[in-house]
Amino acid sequence: MEEVWKDLCADIRDGVLSERVTVPSIREAVSRILKPNPHLADSIYNKCVGLSNWYGVIPALWPKAKYVYGIMTGSMEPYLKKLRHYAGHLPLISADYGASEGYVGCNIDPTVPPEQVTYAVLPNTGYFEFIPLQKPTGEETGNDTSIHYIESEPAGLTEVEVGKIYEVVLTTFAGLYRYRLGDVVKITGFHNSTPKLQFICRRSLVLSIHVDKNTEKDLQIVVEEAAKLLEGEKLGIVDFTSCVDTSSDPGRYVIYWELSSRASDEVLRSCANALDLGFVDEGYKSSRKIVTIAPLELRILRKGTFKEILAHFLSLGGSVSQFKTPRFVNPSNIRVLQILNKNVTQSYFSTAYRL
Repeated sequence: MEEVWKDLCADIRDGVLSERVTVPSIREAVSRILKPNPHLADSIYNKCVGLSNWYGVIPALWPKAKYVYGIMTGSMEPYLKKLRHYAGHLPLISADYGASEGYVGCNIDPTVPPEQVTYAVLPNTGYFEFIPLQKPTGEETGNDTSIHYIESEPAGLTEVEVGKIYEVVLTTFAGLYRYRLGDVVKITGFHNSTPKLQFICRRSLVLSIHVDKNTEKDLQIVVEEAAKLLEGEKLGIVDFTSCVDTSSDPGRYVIYWELSSRASDEVLRSCANALDLGFVDEGYKSSRKIVTIAPLELRILRKGTFKEILAHFLSLGGSVSQFKTPRFVNPSNIRVLQILNKNVTQSYFSTAYRL
């Protein structure tokens, strides 16, 4: 909308679809219903012009909207700040918790902010088990995401304990048997006899070189903190991802940022240091101090890089509704790494742990 709103207004005003749209079937379908409507075009144009940095664009264009519904946990959580900006006064509703393998739970208290939402398990959608996860002795970090978990025997739906951490296991009517979803959840309470879950993170580790262990949630927290340094220049992160670079010894973390506009070298160097210092995992911090992990590298990408990654995903037969930006790009995913690295415009190395 931000990029093509003037074209949309012109299309509505003239009743003719822009040449930007090249797919014949789409042009034919839209042309059948598109009629000249100067009044509507002027209304949309005036509302867009009157917005301050697109704040509240959703209620401005759809004044009868009551809320914004979507998936707002896990890999989608980094977009909440921008979504709140667009939504203005409208509440954000994260209504349900599901996976490709099956439906897990629903939000019975939609007024809770998405960051704090819990989901009551729907026991009639499948047979649920929960693998208890606990921290090894000596790893009491207080951070549920930055730990190496020790498993014990699965617990049933009514056997879980409030405050404990579990991995979800699902058996479905469609034929999955004791399938491990890979989701780590915390039990926050019960609704009648069914447990309420808070999504914590994906089980698989995101970044690891040596004895370090940092998850997708850890990466999100670090990026959000470092991004505060951009606010002074009125910039934002369009999207981000990461990888582990082991092409040299020692290996290093590489963080990729696509920014809304160009930032100064000074600010980006500070961001690289903030990212490096932001990881609280003791394995990472100690490895950086003794240089068994090299300085973190921040790579800045051209605008549109993540759209190119989406196009690559769709070319493989994926659907837009299933796409999630990968927060950690596995070295085996050569094509995505090629897209990222060919679009790098600037690179900054951390000096935070300089000896």
